[in-house]
Amino acid sequence: MRIAVDAMGGDNAPSEIVKGCVKAAREFSDVTLVLYGKEDLIREGLDESLTNIEIVHTDEKILSEDDPVRSIRRKKEASMVKAALSVKNGENHALFSAGNTGALLAAGTLLIGRMKGVDRPGLLGTFPSLSDKRSVFHMIDLGANADSKPLNINQYATLGTQYARHVHGIEFPTVGLLNNGTEENKGSLLTKEAYQLLKDNKEISFVGNVEARELLNGVADVVVTDGFTGNAVLKTIEGTALSMMTVLKNSIYNNGVKAKVGGLLLKDSLKGMKDLLDYSKYGGAVLFGVKAPVIKTHGSATAEPVYHTIRQIREMLDSKLLEELITYFEHAEN
Repeated sequence: MRIAVDAMGGDNAPSEIVKGCVKAAREFSDVTLVLYGKEDLIREGLDESLTNIEIVHTDEKILSEDDPVRSIRRKKEASMVKAALSVKNGENHALFSAGNTGALLAAGTLLIGRMKGVDRPGLLGTFPSLSDKRSVFHMIDLGANADSKPLNINQYATLGTQYARHVHGIEFPTVGLLNNGTEENKGSLLTKEAYQLLKDNKEISFVGNVEARELLNGVADVVVTDGFTGNAVLKTIEGTALSMMTVLKNSIYNNGVKAKVGGLLLKDSLKGMKDLLDYSKYGGAVLFGVKAPVIKTHGSATAEPVYHTIRQIREMLDSKLLEELITYFEHAEN
């Protein structure tokens, strides 16, 4: 397995990207990581004894403020572009970046290309579930497409089902449609039309509409929605988790000796809660519907999320998921 890594993408690049790659390379000897970026900066944090890390020098990088499509077309020597082209040309099997999200989506769609039969690729993320029934749930689309059609949401359900089955080992994943109520007649024109397509989709186990307040309670294995709504929910989950930890921390430190002693006694429990809400350990967001795995991790990612994302890509490649999906959608179109 060969994974192309945009070593210059993200707030902490290339140092934290390299650290995460080094950790992954030590653990996964069957994976070769090809790091694209400024060679001298990459080598500063590299373990030269590792034989499964390669470097491809590039002089350019795509910045967070760059226009996504324009930067992909004009910055031909950028680390992300060179990495994407290597996947397109079959030199590597997957693309990973913590850089400009829009540019990565454009690189995946325009350079690597959509699967035949998939109208619009979507971003899929994995989140912790607080339910005893399931440990995680998957949501798609997290922002690849602000405007979606019912067809897109129906295809996301099939993509998400296959991901949950192949990568997370869920034999019969359930699918819910994110809506403002559980009744079948609830929602916008988009969700009402999508509901009927999902109801008739024989490839999924559709459980109907689900509400945002139930997401973390294990209401479904896969939750589908349009990209605008999905991105808003993603930011809400992130913000709520961070705010909860801040409130707890302030309550302990600002309320005297008793609170501090109590906080000390609860230290392990609070750490466990923090770990439970940390979805970065499940890897990055998958751009689903393109011909090869394209994975985006958070722009502020440190070494640990980078390591987990590489592990996730390895599991995807090992499962042969993409090959099955390509075959499915080609047959569906015919």
